Amino acid sequence: QVQLQESGPGLVKPSQMLSLTCTVSGGSITTSNYAWSWIRQPPGKGLEWMGAIAYDGSTYYSPSLKSRTSISRDTSKNQFSLQLSSVTPEDTALYYCTTGSLDLWGQGTLVRVSS
Repeated sequence: QVQLQESGPGLVKPSQMLSLTCTVSGGSITTSNYAWSWIRQPPGKGLEWMGAIAYDGSTYYSPSLKSRTSISRDTSKNQFSLQLSSVTPEDTALYYCTTGSLDLWGQGTLVRVSS
């Protein structure tokens, strides 16, 4: 059974970079035809897809976040990561890592942007 677990700081200061890592267990992030996504949910708002990284390392980003978002991976650790630059309080949200098909999700991690 594939499981995903997010990790990273729960508090980030405005203008700094938000960095989160998703550790995948029970399956390989390089499994053919699989992709891995980041999704967030600001308080009181809906889910927002941020981007994804495919099994071959190809990356895809939401147009609205593309200029600030980078998704990478460490295949030796079976992890993929999210970096969001120049954060503002509007980036405060629950951040989830998921499979590309959205059938499996991590538990989510709350990141608050505040000075």
